[in-house]
Amino acid sequence: MRPSASVGSVSGHGTPLRIGILGAARIAPTALVNPAKDNADVVVAAVAARDASRAQAFAAKHHIARVHDDYEKLVADPDVDAIYNPLPNGLHGKWTRAALEAGKHVLCEKPFTANAAEAREIAELAAKSDRVVMEAFHYRYHPLTLRIEQIIASGELGTLRRVEATLCFPLPRFSDIRYNYALAGGATMDAGCYTVHMLRTYGGSTPEVVSAQARLRDPRVDRAMTAEFRFAAGHTGRIHCSMWSRRLLDISAKVIGDQGELHVLNPAVPSLFHRLSVRTGNDNRVEHFPRRASYAYQLDAFAAAVLRCQPFPTTPQDAVVNMTVIDEIYRKAGLPLREPS
Repeated sequence: MRPSASVGSVSGHGTPLRIGILGAARIAPTALVNPAKDNADVVVAAVAARDASRAQAFAAKHHIARVHDDYEKLVADPDVDAIYNPLPNGLHGKWTRAALEAGKHVLCEKPFTANAAEAREIAELAAKSDRVVMEAFHYRYHPLTLRIEQIIASGELGTLRRVEATLCFPLPRFSDIRYNYALAGGATMDAGCYTVHMLRTYGGSTPEVVSAQARLRDPRVDRAMTAEFRFAAGHTGRIHCSMWSRRLLDISAKVIGDQGELHVLNPAVPSLFHRLSVRTGNDNRVEHFPRRASYAYQLDAFAAAVLRCQPFPTTPQDAVVNMTVIDEIYRKAGLPLREPS
């Protein structure tokens, strides 16, 4: 991929990367607006919302210069180089496609699309373009994750035996769009996509889904999911995720080898709190990392990919693999795949 001709090559030597936000989403300040304040390579240039008054209020609060009253106008805006897509899951594919067709780079919230077939379609479109498309697994860019990978790769834990990832949080407001099947909702989509990605990252490859059991909000939508996995190298894995279950709050992971274990508290948002502990026959230690937000590291990586052609891990091709695993979890649980909205 090469950087857009409309943006400067490096900060201080051209125009910063101008990003527009699709929708005045609750996640946008945390994921983009606040990190952009400390990133000289980036400016949040515009926002669009179906409700014009909501867009105006969001823009005023966050000092965003341009406001559009529909998504099409934002995507077509010649003064916007890249799109941040935090829309509901079922709309991710549609508007990432529209942004690519308009020549924009895209930072798309997870999950990348409604299902693997749609992910493949978007990945193929991205590959034919010279645009950067990044799935927003922000945890992947934090030094905590990089250190976990380093420890596993070093062989300190020995041969891998078991990898587990858990992400549970309480969302008892069942009218929330994350429970809406028509918007590609479900616990595995919203929380489980993280655990699947962590399992693949820590496990070193993409595992086979052996079994999956869902707890349901309605006949099509999972409020919790547990799945077992088997890696080609012989180790096993497990994910557990929920938006409403007995396990109200649990964000953790562990990697077990034949010579040691690694346990991590809050691998998803380590800037809020975290604890990485490693136990082997020769060592028992705890490691801590900077409190800088994972979203800030992610924005660094996105800007570097667009402006300086630097590689990044959460590519469209990676997203296809992650969505393929999610689809198989739903199949094993006896639930229908999510569909684009």
